[in-house]
Amino acid sequence: MSIKQDSIEQLRIQRGPETKGSSFSWLAAVVLLVALLAGAAFWWHGRADSVEVQTVAARQMAGGGADRTILNASGYVTARRQATVSAKVTGKVVEVLIEEGMKVKEGQVLARLDDSNVKTSLDVAEAELKSTRLTLEETRAQLKQADLEFTRDTALANAKLISPADLDKAESDAMTLRARVIRQQQDIATAESQAALWKQQIEDMVIRAPFDGVVTTKNAQPGEMLSPISAGGGFTRTGIGTIVDMNSLEIELDVNENYINRVEAAQPAEATLDAYPDWKIPCKVIAIIPTADRQKSTVKVRVGFDKLDPRILPDMSVKVAFRETAAAPVAVTRAVLVPKSALLSQDGHDVVFVTQDGRAERRAVTVMDTQGDEAVLSAGVSAGEKIVVNPPAILKDGASVKEKKP
Repeated sequence: MSIKQDSIEQLRIQRGPETKGSSFSWLAAVVLLVALLAGAAFWWHGRADSVEVQTVAARQMAGGGADRTILNASGYVTARRQATVSAKVTGKVVEVLIEEGMKVKEGQVLARLDDSNVKTSLDVAEAELKSTRLTLEETRAQLKQADLEFTRDTALANAKLISPADLDKAESDAMTLRARVIRQQQDIATAESQAALWKQQIEDMVIRAPFDGVVTTKNAQPGEMLSPISAGGGFTRTGIGTIVDMNSLEIELDVNENYINRVEAAQPAEATLDAYPDWKIPCKVIAIIPTADRQKSTVKVRVGFDKLDPRILPDMSVKVAFRETAAAPVAVTRAVLVPKSALLSQDGHDVVFVTQDGRAERRAVTVMDTQGDEAVLSAGVSAGEKIVVNPPAILKDGASVKEKKP
């Protein structure tokens, strides 16, 4: 071997078993580090896409019993009997005898219209009636004289002292006067009817209360024109005022047709006026109107008060809680309470979002009732489950969520 070859051998790198093992360990460490970095990136990417939500736990509703509320509805107090009182004829108001809040009795005078022209016409009709009666008396006197002359002429004709023509004339005169009496009797009847008509028109100028009640509005003042048909346009009143029979007050409700099966006639209920929120008023269902409003999908229900109170006034807002009856119970075994703000309407159904294992799950629910700011659910959610309150628009079924810190 030459000196040159020895030098080359000395420069060659020796690769033994120990060097190969160190290279493999270094490569495994690099692969593990890359995997950890990828997992961290995936975790951070998923966390960045999570929707931040606020949740609340669904609460179990307390059990009810025979008087448990099964449905709540809102409506208004209405008067079954009320009337805007007007006159039968058009005329000028000369006197108004009512004020708002006044109690009136049936037949009581409320106002008067100007009847001066009608009284003049009545005077003329009564004068004509009197003249017709005097004419009848005169004709009756003439008839009496004609009957006497006919009797005498009959005797003379039998004695051959007058001609048959004179007897016929006497008989004709008597018959003519008798027919005139009958006609004048008819004229008197016509004149009496005419006078009665004018008297009735004078009575129509007096506006009276049609029933016992309370005056709620006063619509006309002395000097204004009043007409039942509003013939004078905007300057003519159609009524003197409005009277309400306070003994006919009741409640009218629009109940969603989906829940009308929970209401029946004579069903007990409890009313709460918005003006007196702490006052619970016993009442019961009078009737369910047998027709539905296709625009609002509601059915009208009439509810009557067990006992009226002066604090109950027409057109007051009222909420009614329908009670369960033994004859028609509503089976709700696992009713829970959730905030109304958790409810959404999607595809015609009520839904909520429930959070489980960091994911949002959309649930269809059945809303049985509402109580203040809470909704009573009879199906879809169990007590203790976390419900998303005010769910954001971007929240979808299966989306990753994280709860807001209080």
